[in-house]
Amino acid sequence: MPDETIRSNSEVVLIGAGIMSATLGVILKELQPDIKIEIYERLDVAAAESSDAWNNAGTGHSAFCELNYTPEKADGSIDPKKAISIAESFEVSRQFWSYLVQQNKVPSPDNFIKSVPHMSFVWGDKNVKYLKKRFEALQSNPIFSQMEFSTDFEQLKKWMPLVMEGRESSDKLAATHMEIGTDVNFGALTRSMFNYLEKLDGVTLHFNHEVTKLKQREDKTWRIKITDLSTGQKRKAYTKFVFIGAGGGSLPLLEKANVPEGNGYGGFPVSGQWLKCTNPEVIAKHQAKVYGKASVGAPPMSVPHIDTRVIDGEKALLFGPFAGFSTRFLKNGSYLDLPLSIKANNLIPMLSAGFHNIPLTKYLIEQVRQKPKDRMAALREYLPSARSKDWKLEKAGQRVQVIKKDEKEGGVLEFGTEVINTHDGTLAVLLGASPGASTAVSIMVDLISRCFTSQIKTPEWEAKMKNMIPSYGQTLNDKPELLAELRKHTSEVLKLKNN
Repeated sequence: MPDETIRSNSEVVLIGAGIMSATLGVILKELQPDIKIEIYERLDVAAAESSDAWNNAGTGHSAFCELNYTPEKADGSIDPKKAISIAESFEVSRQFWSYLVQQNKVPSPDNFIKSVPHMSFVWGDKNVKYLKKRFEALQSNPIFSQMEFSTDFEQLKKWMPLVMEGRESSDKLAATHMEIGTDVNFGALTRSMFNYLEKLDGVTLHFNHEVTKLKQREDKTWRIKITDLSTGQKRKAYTKFVFIGAGGGSLPLLEKANVPEGNGYGGFPVSGQWLKCTNPEVIAKHQAKVYGKASVGAPPMSVPHIDTRVIDGEKALLFGPFAGFSTRFLKNGSYLDLPLSIKANNLIPMLSAGFHNIPLTKYLIEQVRQKPKDRMAALREYLPSARSKDWKLEKAGQRVQVIKKDEKEGGVLEFGTEVINTHDGTLAVLLGASPGASTAVSIMVDLISRCFTSQIKTPEWEAKMKNMIPSYGQTLNDKPELLAELRKHTSEVLKLKNN
């Protein structure tokens, strides 16, 4: 019988149709219009896992309100470095999205981004002192200069009337406020970018296609075996460069690639749930993203927040997320994902990370055992007047936190995103979670600089990068005038507040 396997050749294969692959695909096509790209997605639509609007916070993570990005050091001071880095990365994303809108490559920004103030909210003397120190550490930086702080009861009522209902003026409360915060529908943005990509010459997008094997050949190119899940048809794709941006599915694919750079990496899955408001009157009373302090041992994705969302044109109100544990690596994954990911080269790091993160394990067990009344009690810390009948439980996304080797500890659990690439630059893999989507542009620009090393240095690519991202190659926190100019420009293009 003849071999009926379909074969294809391209310069780039992207695995996973999420925000990362969409961003990388668009940037590469802008830099080199004749580049040939193939995209393979296991599900039947783009952005159905981590990038989907209901599966992430949509905060437009800019470190305006997320307290876990500003740790308190042993001497009591606040370290703002991570917050500044994330805020700068989000400014890069805004520049790139503005370019896409101006060039009519994606539809109106109303479809994917809205102005929603970002707030941090705490109670109790110790937390109020911490928030004041955090405010002072951040607000002195140009990128956070518009941040406001208040302990005034009436001011807090103006900023977040729903949160203040039922509270006493004698309560020890404090909040910071950033008017220029945003809510981003990453699912809508991702699908818009793929709709644009699909229309370009040299781009093919395959849904319902699962990558089953990856192997690097002697000439350094890659052979990828794929199965069409709807027909059973087998494919072989040959390419010079592979990017694995498959969310929780990235780790198993990295293991299949069998590259030394992947040794020692493991994953720890964390699931999530939201309480979703069903009462339009309550939804209408709140217009902010209000973040609090995480419980001891909680992963960053579980920082509690009462969250205004705008999804497909409708305003929504969410609280959570409540963390859980599942052995699945994807919302649509298999319960065997975690056990099958344990290999000889990552067993010690995974066991060691588990030993060193007993508070996290305890926290997750407590979360899994929660009853509806426990979730309502957590909600009432933020909304004292909340009624059970106005809220229902919804499933959120599945995240896989990175576990990697560590010389001192044996293995450490990382909260964040990490890009691994082979020394020859032919394979790159994105692992991890928050604040991934919001900083996707910076992550992909860095990936290109590492994997397309000769091309990125050419005047042609550098000029195109600066056209897409005017601040390319520069930092913004130390250039207040440039920051103000770019914020004004992107606010106008994206129809956002800039004051």
